[in-house]
Amino acid sequence: MLYPEKPSLKLGLDVHLEFIMAVAQRDHAAPQAPRKFTPDQLIFQVQKWVAEGVVVYAVAESCGFGLVLQRRLVEAGAQSFLITPIALNGQRKTDKLDARALCVRLSRWVDGNQDELAPIRIPSEAEQRARETTRRRQFLCEEIRRLANRGHGQVAEYCHQKLPHRWWGPRLWKKLSATLDPWVLGVLEKLREIILVIEGQVTALLAEMALRVAGQARPKGLGELTLVTLDAEVCDWERFYNRKQVGSYTGCCPGEHSSGSKRRVGAIDRMGNGRVRCLLVEAVWRFLIWQPGWKPAQKIRIKLAAGTAMKKKPGIALPRQLAVDLWRWRTGRNTMAELGWVAA
Repeated sequence: MLYPEKPSLKLGLDVHLEFIMAVAQRDHAAPQAPRKFTPDQLIFQVQKWVAEGVVVYAVAESCGFGLVLQRRLVEAGAQSFLITPIALNGQRKTDKLDARALCVRLSRWVDGNQDELAPIRIPSEAEQRARETTRRRQFLCEEIRRLANRGHGQVAEYCHQKLPHRWWGPRLWKKLSATLDPWVLGVLEKLREIILVIEGQVTALLAEMALRVAGQARPKGLGELTLVTLDAEVCDWERFYNRKQVGSYTGCCPGEHSSGSKRRVGAIDRMGNGRVRCLLVEAVWRFLIWQPGWKPAQKIRIKLAAGTAMKKKPGIALPRQLAVDLWRWRTGRNTMAELGWVAA
């Protein structure tokens, strides 16, 4: 929100775990020299500026430190924004240069140049924790795969044998106990103990995720796990106002290089949420089997029959359309019947 009658201060923040490099600009004056703050010092200074009647705007690049600083700045009275990491100074990169570039871009953006910054949506704490549940399940499944592959490697190295899939299961483990070398069996037993503990956590997470959509109608081919993960990643389907915003969020929009009368459309830009994009690609192939009445799929079946080379194109065009249809369905704009879907 803009308050033309009040003095303003723009803050460009280059955030690190131990300190924050900040460059401030008062109204339309030149940016000040960079200053180094601890997080507590920065919050105290922002509170002091706000108490003096100054409107404080702050911008930082999103990073691996979560949204703690963002929320503290908002509580202190600042209007704080986050952007995706970008190259701010070309080949030159220092903390001071980055903070200054962010400050200058923020000043132009506040003055009305909307191309200078593209602030991302900040999820609420509840949305962030709901999303963490699905991401933790994926992380734990990857850990199980890594430990299982370690077991395969150990047996191949010391026994020159091949372990069966899911070798830690009770039935297969009983057979292995009678055939493997005792020393190798002891190594596998330690891995098995860890895998079983992780599997218990995954089972608990799956039960928690299933409760979120229990009793909800869903289209055939879209499982509970996929639907819960999509909802958690998107956070709120109402955040999108039109189908173009939905398509951009998936990163399935084609790149383009056109000039004059020449127009060339290339590969997808992959600039959206990668987790959502993977889920949509998987769901599309299930929809082609279980949703024969889905209108976009009917148009693409002719291309699928043209040969193997054409099968990749539906895998790119249809995920974007599926995301749009899911948005229409989850926001109540269309029913499953209107979209040509059959309920599970």
